[in-house]
Amino acid sequence: MNVLENAVVSGGGTYEEPIRIVAPADVREFVRARGGRLYVWTVPHFSPRGTITLLETATTRPGRRADGFARFTAGDFALYLDCGPRGWPKELVLELKRRRRVVRAYWNNLAYVM
Repeated sequence: MNVLENAVVSGGGTYEEPIRIVAPADVREFVRARGGRLYVWTVPHFSPRGTITLLETATTRPGRRADGFARFTAGDFALYLDCGPRGWPKELVLELKRRRRVVRAYWNNLAYVM
């Protein structure tokens, strides 16, 4: 398992609060086989009961999202993260869902953003 305690942002800087990125070998292999880039972003879902913000992932840049992504060096692949108006998570856990062959991201071990 690849765990990065201080994720490095492109340009050489680091965030004041380091992000711990957990990326198992199967996730890294999956991403590398698809170009070596993983995009993670937040998507709000509205309902009469309230709003919940979920995480989406893709190995190609989402067309409708032109900017807002920060680039992190995640070991042997590049991670692009867009948290919207929120701060950064303390931990971002990546998991490969084998049946659907997609990467899922968990914000501080949750499937949604608080």
